[in-house]
Amino acid sequence: MPIMLLDTLKDYKVYLCSKSPRRQELLAGMGIDFEYLPTNVEEKHPDTDNPVEVAKYLSKLKLSPIHLEEYPKNTIFIACDTIVVLGKQILEKPKGEAEAVKMLHELSGKSHTVISGLTVTTPERSITSHRKSEVRFGQLSDEEIDYYVQQYKPLDKAGAYGVQEWIGYIGIEALEGSFYNVMGLPTKLLWEMLKEVTGARL
Repeated sequence: MPIMLLDTLKDYKVYLCSKSPRRQELLAGMGIDFEYLPTNVEEKHPDTDNPVEVAKYLSKLKLSPIHLEEYPKNTIFIACDTIVVLGKQILEKPKGEAEAVKMLHELSGKSHTVISGLTVTTPERSITSHRKSEVRFGQLSDEEIDYYVQQYKPLDKAGAYGVQEWIGYIGIEALEGSFYNVMGLPTKLLWEMLKEVTGARL
């Protein structure tokens, strides 16, 4: 009888290398026992016209401070980075409320792409992949944008918004792809990658 992934993971120590409370929430919701192991890196990336490569590079960068040789073989590290792409422009985390307001005005009434780069690593193997979702905002008024930024302080979010927050409820007209990817962790992709690194494919 095939063994479910959650049973296999009981033999592993899983670390989430992220400061994001949304990612912690989603990983816990998947039923996975893990510890929080944030890493401090300067999130700079090479100049490239390929945003997918940017997201994947940044996910791997978050694991760079970890000395894998110091951990047992049954250790798994998970790192993810999510970017928002409007046209050819990558919208990163806003540096202040004024920039958050500016970003939301740019997103208002338009479609954009959310890309997560995801890396799953053990001391013996590393896999990196990505997921894309397409999001369309309706027209947002000045008052709606100002209210959201003042009340929710979205300075820790790429593109200055959280899909699971008020702005998502009232502003998003359509979403194609994984909702959880837009939240910051493509959970279905992670599930498949964990199966691959543990050999638990059904």
